[in-house]
Amino acid sequence: MAIRILLADDHSVVRKGIRMLLEDEADIQIVGEVADGDEAIDQVAAIKPDVLLLDITMPRMSGIDALKVISQQYPKVKTVMFSMHNNPDYILKAVQNGAAGYLLKDTTPEEILRAVRTVISGELYYPPNASSIIIRQLVLPNVSQQKKEELTYSPRASSSVWNKITSREAQILTCLIEGLSSPEIAERFGISANTVANQRASIIRKAGVKNTIDLIRIALEEKSRL
Repeated sequence: MAIRILLADDHSVVRKGIRMLLEDEADIQIVGEVADGDEAIDQVAAIKPDVLLLDITMPRMSGIDALKVISQQYPKVKTVMFSMHNNPDYILKAVQNGAAGYLLKDTTPEEILRAVRTVISGELYYPPNASSIIIRQLVLPNVSQQKKEELTYSPRASSSVWNKITSREAQILTCLIEGLSSPEIAERFGISANTVANQRASIIRKAGVKNTIDLIRIALEEKSRL
């Protein structure tokens, strides 16, 4: 069954470009286009899409305000925010109001498709730059200063996550907990960003979680019990 997608963006050129990209995929169907938040709410109510690609900056009603209504009234609709802005406030508001994902408009076509297929499977899709902001603002403030000071690898750690990973992976996990991005971690250790991405994927696989945010939560919980 095709993934039914509604596009919400006030720029017709952007909507046309996304439509052209997505319509070529056999498992995707574009079921509508709207130009502002009010129309997005009306069309979600009328056609119940599987995924809503929702611009943040739109006339009449912003994407964030529309998201608040849609996530409460139509929780089965997976909303991916689509924005020109790598703005921490926008990213945090998207998370707090129920967005399943967040993409920048200069992202690659492959990442758009990956995000759509990820959220429809029930997972969240926040790329590394957004994840680091979420970790800094939403995860770390909930950890006491004492616990944050203890977030270093210990070979005596009894938790399964910390025991399953290598010492270098533990260093990278600590950096992720600190909110560092892949380029920042790569610079710290003198390695490539691709190497960091591969090691992050290895840690996620060993931890048995689906994404970086879940990994950080589990790592913090297990470290706090040591």
